[in-house]
Amino acid sequence: MWSYYPELLAKPVPRYTSYPTAAAFSDAVGPTDFASALEGAAGDASLYLHIPFCRKVCWYCGCNTSAAGRTSRVDAYLDALHSEIALVAERASPDLRFHSIAFGGGSPNAISPIQFVRLIDRLTVVFGLVDPAFSIELDPRSLDEDWGPSLMAVGVSRASLGVQTFSPALQAAIGRIQPGFSIERATGMLRKSGVTSLNFDLMYGLPGQTLEDLQDSLDRTVALGADRIALFGYAHLPQQIARQRRIDGSALPDQQQRFAMAAFGYDFLVDEGYIPVGFDHFARPGDPLAQAAQNGNLRRNFQGFTEDQSDIVVGLGASAISSFPELLAQNDKNTGRYRMRAGAKQLATSCGVRRTPRDQAMARVVETLLCQGAAVLDAPPGPQLIANMRPYLERGLVDLTAEGLIITPSGLPYARCIAAQVIADLPENPARRFSAAI
Repeated sequence: MWSYYPELLAKPVPRYTSYPTAAAFSDAVGPTDFASALEGAAGDASLYLHIPFCRKVCWYCGCNTSAAGRTSRVDAYLDALHSEIALVAERASPDLRFHSIAFGGGSPNAISPIQFVRLIDRLTVVFGLVDPAFSIELDPRSLDEDWGPSLMAVGVSRASLGVQTFSPALQAAIGRIQPGFSIERATGMLRKSGVTSLNFDLMYGLPGQTLEDLQDSLDRTVALGADRIALFGYAHLPQQIARQRRIDGSALPDQQQRFAMAAFGYDFLVDEGYIPVGFDHFARPGDPLAQAAQNGNLRRNFQGFTEDQSDIVVGLGASAISSFPELLAQNDKNTGRYRMRAGAKQLATSCGVRRTPRDQAMARVVETLLCQGAAVLDAPPGPQLIANMRPYLERGLVDLTAEGLIITPSGLPYARCIAAQVIADLPENPARRFSAAI
């Protein structure tokens, strides 16, 4: 059982899908920096394509997305995306080998299956793809049956369904009505289409949610055979995300209730045979993500925990982030400006951060802490780190040695808080940028 220490969870912290985090991005990084990184890169790399549209936008969502609306709007965006693909391919080093392709959003199935296949064809031709692994995020509410043959033809083996909750009352509270049969239908269709690793995204901390609601969603998820489960805490940030203002903040569970839900979900899924990946992801023993966690090969990037060993991710589309050892670069978030840049044959990079040697070292520390629960430090712990760790040491949540830092099993839910104390460079008012740790 996890112990609840509210004082250690009081300060919002990053999710640490990168270091430095996106909060450090500035317009000091632009297209020239991105082009230089592309030209100098070599080895295995991954591609990420962002589709910033949904058939219907949910109130809770913090993603860069909007309602698909007019067909012409989606078509114009895809034209720009095809142009960017060509621009990036022209500048990419011939020594880059793209072995993994991920589609996210938004909801990639907001476009048509034909448009999806055309994107795959374009990527295959310009990047010279050879038997890459494909993954895609999907909205079961709008996953039409004609997607099945397209996914099978492309060879998509990994998919993620945005489920969040099976409770009709909670679905209404967050603006995401999707009857259970739509999730069951989507699951069956994806299995028939060759998807061998299927993830369900679930949420705790929803308005009016109880442990019974959470258990029901977990029961049904396990019964449907999900290979992976991401159990996220809902981040309520209505000052930053306008659509969340439609959610009744007074009905949200408090921090202690959220902690109890996270702990319950962890114990439930471990009892069901899932391997924990961090404290909020789970995978069946035979799944590649579980194997990576057990073998010490787990990694973390802007898509979250992954078995992908690449140090380079090239992001395509509005708001997509590219990651190189020495650079993080993000495309313009505004789809209109993105289209204008791509249409003018310009790279769409609008911000980012150059990673110093110290940044790269800290990035490795944070990644290994979150992925392996331990990190080797470049030097013995100094007075400041010891002081930062004292509240965690006193509660048995970490072990600190001359070589490094180890998160104990009881410290698992505090992993992001511990990482933040190791970095110790959060802004004075992190509540404006980050979410609750659990």
